[in-house]
Amino acid sequence: MRQNPSFAMTDVGELRRLIELNPWMTLVSSTDDGLVASHYAVLLDEDRDDLTVVGHVGKPDDLILGLGERELMLVVQGPHGYISPSWYGGAAAVPTWNFVSAHLTGVPEILAPEENLRVLDRLVEHFERRVPEPRMLWQRPNDDTFVERLERGTVGFRMTPTRIVAKRKLSQNKTPDVVETIIAELSGAGAYAQPELAAEMRRAADARVQR
Repeated sequence: MRQNPSFAMTDVGELRRLIELNPWMTLVSSTDDGLVASHYAVLLDEDRDDLTVVGHVGKPDDLILGLGERELMLVVQGPHGYISPSWYGGAAAVPTWNFVSAHLTGVPEILAPEENLRVLDRLVEHFERRVPEPRMLWQRPNDDTFVERLERGTVGFRMTPTRIVAKRKLSQNKTPDVVETIIAELSGAGAYAQPELAAEMRRAADARVQR
């Protein structure tokens, strides 16, 4: 991802927020057979305050990705959307795309079965807690045999990124009135409405005003 200093995202707290809000990630690895990619939910390691993440892949994706043997890139995709040049008023302009994204690269550590089970348990709890009647990993009708068989079909990992490239392109290079117009368009009911992106732009714009 080409970096632009004006759009660089370096604050660890903001990066943690991006990961927390967007756990569905793309895992990319360069193998002898070329580039391969898989898609899994990944969470921040709850015992760390940095950008270490934990997750799992289903077998045989561990072998396909070379998990634990080579660098892995996690692509975190936050809110994004099309920006029409018609939203810029009378100025000369072309279409663009606003987005928040991060690439986390490192060599994953493979988890022992016991720790993988804890991560799987936490993953289920993380998403099920929003359901009116949550079904946790160890809850009936699941039994110990079922859960342990499930764990054997997965490979857990922990990764502390050694390289981070993150970008938040939210029209920071535009005037405040243009930013407000874009936020209004993204918040509306038009063909390119993206309320989550509008909220992210509002948050960034308010933070700039407070500085």
